[in-house]
Amino acid sequence: MYLNREENNSKAGSLSLSVLLVSLAVTVCTVWLVALCGVCGWCQRKLGKRNKPGLEAAGTSEAGRGRGGEKKAINEGKMVVLSLAIGLAEQDDFANIPDPITSMQEAPTANQEALPPPDKRGVSNKPGNSPKGHPPDGHSSVTDLANSLTGDMVMLSPGSEDDDGEGPICEKLGRIQFSVGYSFQDSTLTVKILKGQELPAKDFSGTSDPFVKLYLLPDKKHKLETKVKRKNLNPHWNETFLFEGFPYEKVRERTLYLQVLDFDRFSRNDPIGEVSIPLNKLSDLGHMQTFWKELKPCMDGAGRRGDLLVSLCYNPTANTITVNIIKARNLKAMDIGGTSDPYVKLWLMHKDKRIEKKKTVTIKCCLNPVFNESFPFEVPAHVLRETTIIITVMDKDRLSRNDVIGKIYLSWKSGPAEVKHWKDMMGRPRTNVAQWHALKA
Repeated sequence: MYLNREENNSKAGSLSLSVLLVSLAVTVCTVWLVALCGVCGWCQRKLGKRNKPGLEAAGTSEAGRGRGGEKKAINEGKMVVLSLAIGLAEQDDFANIPDPITSMQEAPTANQEALPPPDKRGVSNKPGNSPKGHPPDGHSSVTDLANSLTGDMVMLSPGSEDDDGEGPICEKLGRIQFSVGYSFQDSTLTVKILKGQELPAKDFSGTSDPFVKLYLLPDKKHKLETKVKRKNLNPHWNETFLFEGFPYEKVRERTLYLQVLDFDRFSRNDPIGEVSIPLNKLSDLGHMQTFWKELKPCMDGAGRRGDLLVSLCYNPTANTITVNIIKARNLKAMDIGGTSDPYVKLWLMHKDKRIEKKKTVTIKCCLNPVFNESFPFEVPAHVLRETTIIITVMDKDRLSRNDVIGKIYLSWKSGPAEVKHWKDMMGRPRTNVAQWHALKA
């Protein structure tokens, strides 16, 4: 019995020793894991502190490259709200603005929309600024906020009148008088360019320097030109041109094409309008016939250049005109890949003198860019009638000279659509009046 008791005691001692060893091992492992976690956390914090300045610098650089002065404007809380409101309501606010060409054909009724008026330069409203997942509910809080801010902007189009209910405005380019006749005896076609009337102003001074080019299409290699009439919107040319050695059968296959242009000494001549007459439609070509023809927009290979939505706001107290470049659509592709990198350049002109230049950011690879940038110009009241704002949509080219996509001349003496926008701005002080404009060469 004594031996059994000793055997039991030895078994109990060995069991206690095993439990102690296991407990010690578990404790050591736990301490080791806790220490390892602490070391990992400390290393992670050190790495985070070390990389944080670099990340911030990279973000600042990217913002500086992509948005220019947006950081300064975003710090102003009001502009953040307005930009957000415009981004959410963009489709609803802009979709109903008629196309300048379509409106001329369909004669829409007055169409006024409301938009929040941007106040500062550099607020960029891109599609990514709208919060994802936001339901298009007209009763949402953000939409209500936008509606509460939309009392200051009036949306107009070149083809609608706001109050008086008049029909669509078709831009008039003036007209030209000329004579055509054929001499069977000499096999010579005679064309006389007589005069033009009510031509639009293309120069900063409110005039044009018009001349006429003559072609017998489809031949574009051989052309004839009149003399340039300086600063004249109702020029008298009275010049005669002879196309000699043309058999009558060949003449009737040709089309007389007249193009009126504004001469520019320092850049490309600006097209004013054109007239085309198939000679086989003239009943008595053997006698000189005189015609008055309305000029039509020039479409010789250029085609449409796109449209630009612009709002104007005149503040007579501060003597300022604020131009808001909202967005463009259907811009002409200028790059080989079928896209463009558009930006907008603005010049404030007083008579023929350039006063101030501003421009938007560049939107990469986009034919329907959204800019939403505002530019205030100081314009004293006594020089308003001699002020022109030239808006040029450019294509940014890194390796060569930037290309011109199209232009707009805003003043009281430009084309009908531009004059209407200018008068609407003057008639609604302190109100942002927006209107679509077709870009011109």
